[in-house]
Amino acid sequence: MNPLGTASVAALRQYVRYADAKSIAVAPMFALAGLKPGILDSDEGRIEGEQLQAFIHALAEHTDNPVLGLETGDYVQPGSYSVLGYITMSCATLGEAVTRIAPYEKLVGDMGTTRLKMKGESASLIWTCNFTDPVVWPQVVDNVFASWINYARWLADSDEASPLCVRLCRASPGGVHEKAYHDRWGCPVEFGSDENSVTFSQSLLATRLRQPDPLLRKTLEAHALSQLALLDTDTDLTSQVKQSIQKQLADGITRQDMVAEDLGMTSRTLQRKLSQEGVSYQKLLDEVRQQMAEDYLLNTGMGIPDIALRLGYSETTSFHRKFKAATGQTPGDFRRQ
Repeated sequence: MNPLGTASVAALRQYVRYADAKSIAVAPMFALAGLKPGILDSDEGRIEGEQLQAFIHALAEHTDNPVLGLETGDYVQPGSYSVLGYITMSCATLGEAVTRIAPYEKLVGDMGTTRLKMKGESASLIWTCNFTDPVVWPQVVDNVFASWINYARWLADSDEASPLCVRLCRASPGGVHEKAYHDRWGCPVEFGSDENSVTFSQSLLATRLRQPDPLLRKTLEAHALSQLALLDTDTDLTSQVKQSIQKQLADGITRQDMVAEDLGMTSRTLQRKLSQEGVSYQKLLDEVRQQMAEDYLLNTGMGIPDIALRLGYSETTSFHRKFKAATGQTPGDFRRQ
C-alpha cells in the first residue's frame, strides 16, 4: 500500500495556479512526477501522494523559494478542498466549518491529519504532515496553514479572522522571509516548534459566514460520505478506472478500450485484472454513472435528457430505468425530494 495514499486533483491544481501566475512551465515537472497533463481536466480525479510530493519537490527546486508553500496559499479557492470546500461554504459559522475539516479532509488528500484542541479561551488546529521529503513537507505545512487562514477570511468576509499565533516545526527561512509570514498572518510565528498548529480565539468560531445553507450542507455531506466509502474500499486499479470513466463521461463517452489505453494496457488485460479483483468494467461504469447522476440532479439545473446524454445513455428511458433500479425513484422524483 502506498504510505502517502492519494491526493485530489484539486490539491495539485492550487500549485499549478501558482506556477501559471509565475509563468513557470509545469510540463517538465509533470513528467518528472509521472503525471499526465490531462489529469487537470478532471475535477474529481485523484493522483498518487508520491506523485504530488514529487511535483512539489520539482517546483520547490525550480523556484528555489524557501516560502513557496506560504505563497501558494494565496491561490486557494473553494475547489481546492474538493467537496469539503463547498461543505464549509454552506456552514452557518466559522466554528461549524472548522469542525468539518477532520472528518472529510481525506477527500482533499492523505497529505496529513488534523485535530482540534480547545484550551481556555483559545482553540488550536494541529496538523500532522504525512509527507517525508525534507524539501517538501515544510512547504506543504506552510501551504495548508496559509490556505486555511486565507480561506477562513474569505468565508467570514473579514480580514480580522486572524490567528493568535502559529507554531511550525520547520526551521526559520531567515529574517527576511519571516516577515512574509507576519505580513500575511498578522500574528507571532514560532519556528522549530514541537508541533504544527494554528491557535485562535474561541470567540472567532462564532463568526457568521456569508452564505449558510443547511439543506445544501446536508446534501453535500451525504455525497462526501459516499466518496469516503469509495476511497476506503477501492483498490488502486478500480480507483484509476473510475477516474478515467469520469473523465470520459464529461464528454458523454463510455468506451472500455479508451479507459484501458488511458491506463496503459489493452482492453483484454484490463478486463482480466478487474476480474481478478472480483469486479467488472460495467459494474464500475454503473457506479460512476449513478454517482455523477445524483450530483447533476442535486447540484445543477441540467435537464434530465441532458444528464442522460452526458452520462452516455442513448435514450432517456434507459437512464430512467437504470436510475430507478438503483434508488427506487425516478430522476425527477429524486431531484424534487
